[in-house]
Amino acid sequence: MKGKRTRQVILGLVGVAYIAMTYPLVTDLWHAKWLLVMKNETEPMFLSFFIALGFFLVSAARRPLAYRYVILFAAWQSVAHASVMAIETIQAWQNGVHRGFTDVVVVGVIGAVLMAITPGEQEPEATESLREVDRGFRPSSAQSRASD
Repeated sequence: MKGKRTRQVILGLVGVAYIAMTYPLVTDLWHAKWLLVMKNETEPMFLSFFIALGFFLVSAARRPLAYRYVILFAAWQSVAHASVMAIETIQAWQNGVHRGFTDVVVVGVIGAVLMAITPGEQEPEATESLREVDRGFRPSSAQSRASD
């Protein structure tokens, strides 16, 4: 039970952190800051992707097994993103441009943690909860007789 609760808390925190990226997105878009100041059109697109993913991770916090593939997607996406940023950081350093590596570590850790907490394909309590979901989609015998 404790591991399940920890998983739910982590998913909720990562999801809320991604949703919180709404503030930087709004400030980037408010006065075309992304174009006039930053000259970087990719940041608002990345932020919108993370924000959307955040809502799915918050949903996954309630029923992790049902959202197993969303969690895996978020994990692998973070690892891929961290890998690309690591390569960019190395290339920047090689060309005498300072680029911090904190974001590489943070995104990589998020990916590793999400992979570590992804539920297995079958967990003991999952079978019962899947039966409950299945029952929710089937009309009970009393309901089916009433509709006849």
